[in-house]
Amino acid sequence: MAVPKRRLSRSNTRKRRSQWKGRATALQACPCPSKAVIRPHHVCTHCGQYKGRQILEE
Repeated sequence: MAVPKRRLSRSNTRKRRSQWKGRATALQACPCPSKAVIRPHHVCTHCGQYKGRQILEE
């Protein structure tokens, strides 16, 4: 089994962990008249449309 030979220094550990950051959720306006805010590539919960087609019943 692969086991580290030596303990990593605190600075090396923190450099590696610095890349783990949260990002804000991407949002866009729905093209329907309501202009509801939705996530990209998701069905609009307000009007039920996806890419201009009616997917969900209102």
